[in-house]
Amino acid sequence: MNVHPLQLAIVIIYLGGMLLIGFLVNKYKIRTSSDYMVAGRSMGLLFIAASLSANNVGGGSTTGLAAKAFDGWGMSAAWYVLAASIAMIPMAYFAPKIRKTLAVTIPEVLYRRFGAPSALITAVLNIASLFCLTSSQILASASVISSLTGLSVNISLFLAGGVIIFYTTMGGLMADTISDLIQYFIIFIGLAITTPFVIEGVGGWHAITSKIPPVDLDLNKIGVLMILSLIFNYFCTFLSGPEMVSRFEAADSEKTARRAALLSGLMMAAIAFFPTLIGLAALSANPGLDGGAGTTALTWATANYAPKFVGGLVSAAIIAATISSADSNLLAASTMFVKDIYERHINPSIADHKLIFITRACNVVICLGSIFIGTLGVSLITMNLFAFALRSAGPFAAYALGLACPGATRYTGIVSIIVGSISAVIWQLAGEPFGLLPIVFGCVCGTLAFLLTWWIEKRMGHGPAPTAYLTPEQERALEESHGKL
Repeated sequence: MNVHPLQLAIVIIYLGGMLLIGFLVNKYKIRTSSDYMVAGRSMGLLFIAASLSANNVGGGSTTGLAAKAFDGWGMSAAWYVLAASIAMIPMAYFAPKIRKTLAVTIPEVLYRRFGAPSALITAVLNIASLFCLTSSQILASASVISSLTGLSVNISLFLAGGVIIFYTTMGGLMADTISDLIQYFIIFIGLAITTPFVIEGVGGWHAITSKIPPVDLDLNKIGVLMILSLIFNYFCTFLSGPEMVSRFEAADSEKTARRAALLSGLMMAAIAFFPTLIGLAALSANPGLDGGAGTTALTWATANYAPKFVGGLVSAAIIAATISSADSNLLAASTMFVKDIYERHINPSIADHKLIFITRACNVVICLGSIFIGTLGVSLITMNLFAFALRSAGPFAAYALGLACPGATRYTGIVSIIVGSISAVIWQLAGEPFGLLPIVFGCVCGTLAFLLTWWIEKRMGHGPAPTAYLTPEQERALEESHGKL
């Protein structure tokens, strides 16, 4: 990509804006650990919906989606994002339940219901996974910055990581949520403006359809089974993903959480076809791009057919897409370590202001570690997919059914976590038989183990596990210790 001063200026302004958000939020909004970790549970509908959307629409749903459209999926690549939109519909049922717990993390809910072992295993799985995901997202951001500026990837890694460290460490979840709102609209506007220019630049829609096989225009090319698998995969990932759950916990009410899930589905669907069409346009104009893989389809098409101002917006959009995921993963990992490991098992009596300090320190350490891994040139794709499946497959049933089934018994949680995790590992090592993703197989096995254990315990006369929700007295005590919710 040829560097253009206007493109570079737009990206610099965007990165500077992220730093300013972190500074202002820290100065005027952060008073308690609740402010830092769950934005004081004060965020409104649009903020939560945009944050949920920006967290899902990362590099894989922008540059990766265009590449999928180029390299085999055709128009059906749009399902990569549309499936996520549909998965938000059942999330609208769970969202108010998540907000009602008044928890900060997923392990906190599992601790209440199923005890310390379930919570600790879930925390370890999530922290390891989030560490890997943070590293890959920072590396993706650095790659775009490198292509724009001509700087080396390693220098760009420290630049991207530095921005993420500063505004996430300063402003916590509130800064993340505010920046996510901006990032979503940068992504949407940038891609919406770019797509018509690219289609016109390659000769119009007629030129595209005349140069690519008709099957590539079929929205159902990947098949119903793959579409259903994607929907279930996203649902499992969302419901057991700490970066998504934290947004519902930050909502100002249970009603807002439910409406935000539905609005987020619409906001993600609005983006789905832009990268898809750009990928198809690139395929029609340059089928040999990247050896036929089209991995740079989005940036190539934008650089060649869109005005420089639009190219700057798209570059900022790609960086926004990756950073929006990286900052959320970073904060979720730090929060989980501090709340579910340090405070619970090491120093239960820690003062509230020290919780903020330690969480900020963890942000810095984890992000620096992620940057270091990026400098090694390690391929993180397989490791990320594996860690992602392991994170979700184990805790999914325990968390979802723990919220939805008040009669669930004590050992359903730990059994489902172990069975789901082991099943995902086995399915991954087996090479994903029948094309079924490990996360899907693990979640199904974990759910069956949960239900079977529940049935056995009931037959043995065991009563329900403790509730996941706080009593009114506990809610008042929480308000007094962490500020008004």
